Amino acid sequence: MNEIVTRYLDTWNATDDSARAELLATHWSENCAYVDPLADVAGRDAVGATIEAVHAQFPGWVFSQVGDVDTHHQQARFQWGLGPSGETPVVVGFDVVVADDNDRIRDVRGFLDKVPT
Repeated sequence: MNEIVTRYLDTWNATDDSARAELLATHWSENCAYVDPLADVAGRDAVGATIEAVHAQFPGWVFSQVGDVDTHHQQARFQWGLGPSGETPVVVGFDVVVADDNDRIRDVRGFLDKVPT
């Protein structure tokens, strides 16, 4: 499951449309869902559009893993940070990722723990 978290963050950090589409096709199930306080989308195209919107809002910022990954039963929960590369994250949250039987991301439930005012 640690590998799934790595691929998940790789997808969120992909700024090139074709690279992001390849990560989505390879590591996300076709009928994936993503829900957080700001988004509720289904399908790879919608997840890709959500990621693209985040890049537009926070150009040059990157997602990083904060702390360890906790896993059980095809699920992983982990804390992440978003901010300028090499700096302390400005935004911090945690996500729960559920994998399908092929170890692809099927469902994500995200939460925001620290958001700047």
